[in-house]
Amino acid sequence: MKKDIQISYEYFKNSSELSDIENTLLARAKAARENAYAPYSQFLVGCSVLLENGEIYSGNNQENAAFPSGLCAERTTLFWVAANFPDVKIKKIFVVGGPKEFHESNPPIPPCGACRQSLIEYETKQSEDIDLYFSSMNDEVVKVHAVKDLLPFYFDSTFL
Repeated sequence: MKKDIQISYEYFKNSSELSDIENTLLARAKAARENAYAPYSQFLVGCSVLLENGEIYSGNNQENAAFPSGLCAERTTLFWVAANFPDVKIKKIFVVGGPKEFHESNPPIPPCGACRQSLIEYETKQSEDIDLYFSSMNDEVVKVHAVKDLLPFYFDSTFL
């Protein structure tokens, strides 16, 4: 039996189509990207997270000479938020990435597989979907309404 998987997503050609809070998250992720430590890959990523209490936190990718044992922006931000606000739900996550030498043709950069798995852990933990946005530096944005939309066959604690 063959089955198909379909996901719904929103596409925004530029930031003028975003809400005020989405633009704030985009700006915070872009600012965080500028402080990324990526001397080896030259691929800078910033992430911002909106919590249910209205607070916004951000982070970026961090590399080291024992490449690839650094950490992506999404996990850097997510783990810090979870360590400091373990019982506060995450409402929105915004990721902005691309090569240090950005080109207008760079597409929106989605989270890697390891980040998707980490993100789904917190979406499952809070029993509530998290809006996930990913963008390039030219403000072209893709939005999914749940992390599980990007990882439909996810592994979680129900398998243990």
